Amino acid sequence: MRRVVITGMGVTAPVGFDLETFWNGLIGSKNIFAESTVLPGSGILVGAIDAATSFDDLPLASLSPCDRNAVLAVSAARSALQNAGFEGRFENPERVAVVVGNGSGGLVSVEEQYDRLFKQGVRRPHPFTIVRAMVSSSASWISLAFGTKGPCFVMSSACASATQAIGTATQLIRSGIVDIALAGGTEAPLSLGTVLAWDAMRVMSRKKCRPFSRTRDGMMISEGAGILILESDEHARRRGAEPLAEVAGFASNADGVDIVAPSVDGMARAMQGAIADAGITANDVAYVNAHGTGTAANDSTETKAMKAVFGGRLPPISSIKGITGHSLGAAGAFEAVATVLAMTKSLAPPTANFEEADPACDIDVIPNHARAMSIETAISNSFAFGGINASLVLRQAA
Repeated sequence: MRRVVITGMGVTAPVGFDLETFWNGLIGSKNIFAESTVLPGSGILVGAIDAATSFDDLPLASLSPCDRNAVLAVSAARSALQNAGFEGRFENPERVAVVVGNGSGGLVSVEEQYDRLFKQGVRRPHPFTIVRAMVSSSASWISLAFGTKGPCFVMSSACASATQAIGTATQLIRSGIVDIALAGGTEAPLSLGTVLAWDAMRVMSRKKCRPFSRTRDGMMISEGAGILILESDEHARRRGAEPLAEVAGFASNADGVDIVAPSVDGMARAMQGAIADAGITANDVAYVNAHGTGTAANDSTETKAMKAVFGGRLPPISSIKGITGHSLGAAGAFEAVATVLAMTKSLAPPTANFEEADPACDIDVIPNHARAMSIETAISNSFAFGGINASLVLRQAA
């Protein structure tokens, strides 16, 4: 099987629209959270991109048929392609795949049409409602924007979506089906109904997201998109591209236990599977970018899973969700980007907002301050509702 490398990355996020700003936000613990504009006075904090941001310069004939999640995805894809040194159309577009993670499709567009029908009394939804709402649209709009003609689809696996997308795209390249893949995730979940639905689960913090801290009281949802350019090592070197990192291993599984409660076994098997796929041992892993949502159940369960995998030799771990928020279907993409940046800069991002050690999370979480360290091999984890688990092993480019 062919070796798969990362040659470009792009983000469109509340914490930054370029890799440098994104990274500086992570290591500087930038606060992106503000009260939801759709719920004034509620105290519910979310991570939103500035509403005044214009996307009119994207390579699309019109933004009218696009839900916000598709717009964010195309924006991140453009940045990733520029970062990878691609200009103009692909030489062999049939050999280019688009695999995007998206948890829920066009939620903002669906809610707009409910408002139109049931509040405004308009008898017909907008004619673009279906193409805006369909879960597959974000991948399709990337394909349309950049002229790709290979496999094109969305992985919809809740919070594991982006990591599954990156792993699946890696398998497409390994097997020789394509040479290049635009892979990652996108989500635009900040509609009134969606924010209220998440709050109804009693997992949303009213203060700040504090992964692994004893005082943690929940997560904060956010919007955004992250895209990585994956290539076969042969293809990248043939065009003179310098790889940023290698996707060395991937595994995904199901708990088969509960629709919301996490499982130590499922998480551990995902990490072990990715390690085996990479042909390494647990002792080779220098850093883990954790799923780390800031909820009581996830963080303690993930701690137990990491102990099961690494035993007494637990590497340092951190969660970036205290800074990025939980971007659901895009979360794994942000975390993969952060992990690659950590490897290239020899600097691990901190777990922000850490206040007090929790006996149930008695591991090194790199609290509050970035840590200089050599990271040759790392794991990035995503664990989702529905008992879906996914892990990537990322390695420094040789």
